[in-house]
Order: sequence, then C-alpha cells, then structure tokens
Amino acid sequence: MKCLRDRIAPGIWSVVFFFVFLLSVPASNFAGNIQGKVTAQGMRSAASIAVYIDEISGKTFPAPSAHVVIDQKKMTFIPHVVVVLKGTAVDFLNSDSVGHNVYWPSVGGNKKLASNLGTWPQGVKKSFTFNDLGAAPLLCNVHPEMSGYVVVVPTPYFAVTGKEGEFEIKDVPAGNYTLKTWSEEGKPTTQAVTVTSGTATANLTVHR
Repeated sequence: MKCLRDRIAPGIWSVVFFFVFLLSVPASNFAGNIQGKVTAQGMRSAASIAVYIDEISGKTFPAPSAHVVIDQKKMTFIPHVVVVLKGTAVDFLNSDSVGHNVYWPSVGGNKKLASNLGTWPQGVKKSFTFNDLGAAPLLCNVHPEMSGYVVVVPTPYFAVTGKEGEFEIKDVPAGNYTLKTWSEEGKPTTQAVTVTSGTATANLTVHR
C-alpha cells in the first residue's frame, strides 16, 4: 500500500505545481488572436481596410529588420494598401518596362512630411524608412492613374481586410486595447477589445 501511495504522490504533486505555476504567470504573458469583419457603409468595398491596435501606454516596439516590398507592376502599386510598424523600411520595386516615380504629398495629412523618391527603371528598387505615424498616399508623377497607401501604425498588431472585410490579428498579448481602422474612403473607427489566451471577436462598421 505504501509503495502504491509513493508512486501516485509524485504525479499528483506535479499536477498541483503545474496549476500553481499557471496561476503565478501574469495574464500579459499569454497571447491570443483578434478575428472579425469590417462592414463598409456607403463605400465601394470593405476590402483593403487597415485594422490595428492603437498605441499602448508605456510600450514601444523595435522596428523590424526585414523590409516590406511594394511592387509597381502593370501600372499598379502592389499591394494597394500596406500597413507597417513605425520605423519600417519599405522597398519600392519597379517591375514594369517603363520608368516609374514614387512620391507622397503628405503623411497623416502633414504636408511637411511629403517626399519624392524620384524615377527609376525596371528592376531597380528604392528604399524609404517610415518614421512618422499616419497614411502616406503613394502617387506616380509619370502615371497619374496609379495610387496606393502606406499606413504607418504604432504597434506590430495589425491586419488588412480581405475581399469581404474579414481580418485576423495574431499573437496579441492578453490585455485591453483600442482597435482602430483606416480606409481609403471611410472615416476612422475605434473600438475597445479585450484579448485573452483564446480568440477575441471584433466586428466594426466604417462609414463613408
């Protein structure tokens, strides 16, 4: 009987210690996802809308070492909307057989942050590091029909909606946050969201 008790006891204590450990770990050490859908009211589409977690008090995030690439192909900026963390370098590639120019008249509406990278031929790329928050509307002096956007946000927790307005933001630390949207046509939207170790649902409506 004693031998049986000795064999069972270590297993029981292991379970007890495991649950004590879980209770001692701060909730912020866990991460979850945010899933949802954006409904566009009075707009052409719910696609290509930026959804992101706004600035988190007391938190800063290092810029990623990897560059983001925006291609210029078939007279189009691809992707049309790109979301990046503040401090991210973006490579603008020209894949067309004609010269392309890249410039933006403002960032977040501030015209003092306008920039013109010049014009370059096929196969060449130029880089720019976006250190200011807000949307930079991309244009081409050579082809005025071209347009795109770089949306610079304060956290690495963001997504761009799909064709039906669906989005998912992964690996968000547990906590309470403010979710924001940016869209080419609609007004910005904000919504509170609570993230746990599971999946939080957040459905937003953007109005023109």
